[in-house]
Amino acid sequence: MSKQNSEALERLRAGQEQWRKEDLSKGVAKSPLRRAEFHTDSGIPIPDLLTPADTGTPSDADVEKYERDLGFPGQFPYTRGPQPSMYRGRLWTMRQFAGFGTPEDTNKRFKYLLEHGMTGLSTAFDMPALMGYDADHTMSRGEVGKEGVAVSTLKDFEILFSGIPLDRVTTSMTINASAIFALCSYIAVAEQNGIAQDKLGGTIQNDVLKEYIAQKEWVVGPRPATRVVVDVIEYTAKHMPKWHPVSISGYHIREAGATAIQELAFTLADGFGYVEECVKRGMNVDDFAARLSFFWDVHNDFFEEIAKFRAARRIYARIMREKFGAKKPLSLMLRTHAQTAGVSLTAQQPYNNVVRTTLQALAAVLGGTQSLHTNSLDETYALPTEEAATIALRTQQLIGNESGVDRVVDPLAGSYFVEYLTDETEKRCLAILGKIDSMGGIIRAIEEGYPQREIADSAYQWQREVDSGERKIVGVNSFKSDSGAVIPTLKIEESVAHEQIERLQAVKRSRNATDVADKLRAIEAACRGSANLMHPVLDAVKAYVTLGEVCDVFRKVWGAYREKGIF
Repeated sequence: MSKQNSEALERLRAGQEQWRKEDLSKGVAKSPLRRAEFHTDSGIPIPDLLTPADTGTPSDADVEKYERDLGFPGQFPYTRGPQPSMYRGRLWTMRQFAGFGTPEDTNKRFKYLLEHGMTGLSTAFDMPALMGYDADHTMSRGEVGKEGVAVSTLKDFEILFSGIPLDRVTTSMTINASAIFALCSYIAVAEQNGIAQDKLGGTIQNDVLKEYIAQKEWVVGPRPATRVVVDVIEYTAKHMPKWHPVSISGYHIREAGATAIQELAFTLADGFGYVEECVKRGMNVDDFAARLSFFWDVHNDFFEEIAKFRAARRIYARIMREKFGAKKPLSLMLRTHAQTAGVSLTAQQPYNNVVRTTLQALAAVLGGTQSLHTNSLDETYALPTEEAATIALRTQQLIGNESGVDRVVDPLAGSYFVEYLTDETEKRCLAILGKIDSMGGIIRAIEEGYPQREIADSAYQWQREVDSGERKIVGVNSFKSDSGAVIPTLKIEESVAHEQIERLQAVKRSRNATDVADKLRAIEAACRGSANLMHPVLDAVKAYVTLGEVCDVFRKVWGAYREKGIF
């Protein structure tokens, strides 16, 4: 071993020891280790961390690459995870998407899942709420409570979260164009129960840019919608230190047909777009960046998905530091929620979906996610039944408590294949980000239809491969079975719509009409000016102004959005 090589190896060992004394000790003080000792089932001791120094005599190049591109867990560039001890100290938050029918229905499901070990709520809303319409609007016919819980006023939120300790659980709400109404309603419910907003923990998805790219549920155009997002970020930075005001979502981009690289690039571009708009507003990046979070899809290509998580953290940390000047470590950490791929589930041989979900969930864990939702086997047919949701939750619990992957941080680090994929993912993602920058940023790229075209091309190519048999989908185009499995499904009765409309109309009858009109005028004035919209919308929510009425003001001031044809 050369003297130079010896110096590099000693530097790495010294850095690892310093990491143990400083970073790891602080992490353990914050989140004590889950076991006194970690070992395999056969009794082999498992170290807290393994590096090239533990595998022989690494070359100078190996040490330099490790220091530059991997680092230690909880340290820049966070490739190996945002926390020093990762799952040794605390397992990821286990969430199961819940939301269907009436607020009473979903409240019961929340309580059922909490009783069975779920550690965070995840709320799905129905199509009318996502599109900014009340249950009694003509555009809502046939959709009330069908793909999520129906909500129109604060009264619905009061029922939805009745008996839920909002100061002790974290809540995720998957809603975007009308997210400001949902967040204000959540704050109002908490205050009714004596819980101040600065005690609330959770996430509001609030990512409108991906709507124009993929999901297509919007109220107004990209620029005014982004203004509302920035208002929410600004407000929560001042008043809700535990809250994540936006969950920048690659999930829906991937579900629309994007590749893993496209999902990563377009999602990071959306996130950097919000950061840029906040900085333009005059906000200091270190005052809000620590509460941004990301939401990723986890598909079937096991190792590529792991590499995607690792590359995402590295790219984000470097760009936040180098482009936006973030200085605090918390501002450089990409926080991750993940969900297994709904689009990968098949109606044919639906029990195969349990296996698909297990592999995807394991990839998310090996990639270092902080929060995870596992899809249910029946979701190609309908919203999940209690039994199917329980199996999906048990999948996470089995991985976390029986597989052993929680016992060491970043177990695949140093794998030739995983590190190669991580590097290639980073390189290809940066190429797309560079193209978006050359177009003038993500909002301009969306207006020109660039992400939309790229995703459409990828989706078309995928389907061609499936149709030709080049890409095999078990039970669909290969290994078919003549006998189809019959599984129970959840049916949402039409009576849900009638019940919701009756409740909504009763709320409207009980309101002070003059007060409602005043609150709506205040929202309109804020839309036409530059005042933060959170304040007038929160006042309006407390006066039982409806979700649709708030969104109608947005449409009045900024115009309803219609997408141009993209070819």
